[in-house]
Amino acid sequence: MLTRLSLRVRIFLFFCLMAVGALAVSSVALWVSYLRVADPALASAFILAEILMGFGFIALIIAVWLLFDDNVAKPIERLSAQLRARAHAGVSTDMDMQAARYLGDLAPAAAGLADQLSGKTMDVAQAVAAETAHLSAEKQRLTALLTEIPVAMVLASPTHKIVLYDGQAAGVLAQIAHPRLNASLYEYLQPVPLQQAYEKLSKSGLEVDCILTSIDGAQTYSARMKPLGDAPGYLLIFDESAANIAPEAARPLVYDFDLLNSAVAGEFESLALRDLCFVVFDTETTGLLPHKDEIVQIGAVRVVNGRIVQGERFDMLVDPGMPIPPASTKVHHISDHMVQGAPDIAAAGRTFHEFARDAVIVAHNAPFDMAFLRRHAKRMDVDWDHPILDTVLLSAVLFGASDKHTLDALCDRLEIAIPHDLRHTALGDAVATAQALVKMLPMLQARGMTTFGAVIEATRQHGRLLEDLN
Repeated sequence: MLTRLSLRVRIFLFFCLMAVGALAVSSVALWVSYLRVADPALASAFILAEILMGFGFIALIIAVWLLFDDNVAKPIERLSAQLRARAHAGVSTDMDMQAARYLGDLAPAAAGLADQLSGKTMDVAQAVAAETAHLSAEKQRLTALLTEIPVAMVLASPTHKIVLYDGQAAGVLAQIAHPRLNASLYEYLQPVPLQQAYEKLSKSGLEVDCILTSIDGAQTYSARMKPLGDAPGYLLIFDESAANIAPEAARPLVYDFDLLNSAVAGEFESLALRDLCFVVFDTETTGLLPHKDEIVQIGAVRVVNGRIVQGERFDMLVDPGMPIPPASTKVHHISDHMVQGAPDIAAAGRTFHEFARDAVIVAHNAPFDMAFLRRHAKRMDVDWDHPILDTVLLSAVLFGASDKHTLDALCDRLEIAIPHDLRHTALGDAVATAQALVKMLPMLQARGMTTFGAVIEATRQHGRLLEDLN
């Protein structure tokens, strides 16, 4: 039971036990003394003595606890977080020796061990970097070649989840909904023709021609379904006329081959962090009052298999239906002129809701941003029932509640640079938050929080932080 509590809480309980013990011992001592005196006239004097001793003991123990908390417990918590950030998030900032100056040789020893391990892994890191650069160059050449071929192709898993799509296929899917890795093809295409074609492919092992229809029935595509040999899944190639996208507008490949073997199912609480899809978002608004101010911009990125998916970004200006105060424009640089003709919150919210489908929504101080969306849920005709993860609370879990947990402070701790021109833009802050999330996920797993439910349980202990922010 006690092992699940934080170090600082356990130390606080220890000092509480000392206070109770001191009061009990002093009370017993005075009671025995009073019995030996056997003079009822002295009862009030003994009671007064016990009260004074009680207040004295409590004041002394509180003072010692505060000193111990500031000079021992907090530095240990901070040192642990810094070591974990070095080990699992690739952070290389120096240890805060000043904060840990009363821990004796612990902080220098920890820093020395971390530096030694970093030195031993440098050669390996350099070799990996060189090989990564080589593979990256090969990937760029392959991507450039494939995106210039006028073929729209989608690689799908046996459960019809999108594993890869090229620039032309992105154009096809975008005619229906925003293209997304790990999204089901059933969100874009009617299931029956797709299932029938896959059944023929599975039985014959040969390429199958098929006619597919968009989920809304508005568009029909000629396509070919090709097997992948020994690999699971299939390759879906759309007829080039369906792409309707100029070659110069082709976008690079978007893929994650680990999704080929992914068969995630079950309640979110029981799912492993590494198996979850996250949509990290931020908003810019006309003001700081969710009950009457409005959204002027939504920005979001997707994180799949612990990495930010390049090419899957959401960046939309929103017409707030009211003048944007000059003070707000000064912060996010969005003016009334810029939002003229932009979608209203109902249309923008529906589009973002589709982008975040079947994902965990992540934000820094999520209650603030979600309040704006939920207020207009009826107009959007959607339910914002996604699981929510807040990076403010993740920061508190990993670095201790006593530290600062602003986005700037979190990015400083994790060595994330937010370009000055992107700070206080919805997409810029969403990207920074996503980068922080990617670095914190392995740190959470290293602390034994491997499932979404375990992380949510840990964040609940710091819920007061959000109450204070909002």
